[in-house]
Amino acid sequence: AARELLALDPVALGLRETARRLGCSPYHLSRLFRRQTGLTLSAYRTRVRVLRALDAIEAGRADLAGLAADLGFADHAHLTRTVREECGHTPSALRRLLRAD
Repeated sequence: AARELLALDPVALGLRETARRLGCSPYHLSRLFRRQTGLTLSAYRTRVRVLRALDAIEAGRADLAGLAADLGFADHAHLTRTVREECGHTPSALRRLLRAD
């Protein structure tokens, strides 16, 4: 249920709000989520946001600063750093790779 909620809105939903919507404590949700997925809720949420960024880049979105704001990243640099950590490439490099296909 937590994964479904995060898929709907990974930007606004953090641990506390997700736990509140599911009717459990943040501590319980945190332990159970990690046991079930192998990721912390925060790491899972970041992964969902990165996947959304990749979809937007693949669809041709050029404004990375706007994309970062839309996805809840602090700024363009935060988006770039997070995408590189998750994918091994910056958003600009991924855009070039996608164009090459």
